[in-house]
Amino acid sequence: MPTAMIFGYLLLFGAMYFFMIAPQRKKQKEHEKMLAALTSGDEIVTTGGIYGTITNVKDDRFIVRIAENTKVEVGKAFVQTVVKRQVEEKK
Repeated sequence: MPTAMIFGYLLLFGAMYFFMIAPQRKKQKEHEKMLAALTSGDEIVTTGGIYGTITNVKDDRFIVRIAENTKVEVGKAFVQTVVKRQVEEKK
């Protein structure tokens, strides 16, 4: 009996890992990769729903232009997604 109960708990933990923990870790790694690739000129959306264009990249935050003559500093963790990437011209 006790071995069956231990096996059941292990099976439950394994199912939780594959259905909950592994996908979340994958999503987190993709988000970190996206943050590392951001450069000046990229259009982003913050977790607060503010759209803006990155004007400067610092170690732990971005300077984002949200309107004409209006810039804010946004922590890197608060960038939710990229709307449009800056396309560099090939010479």
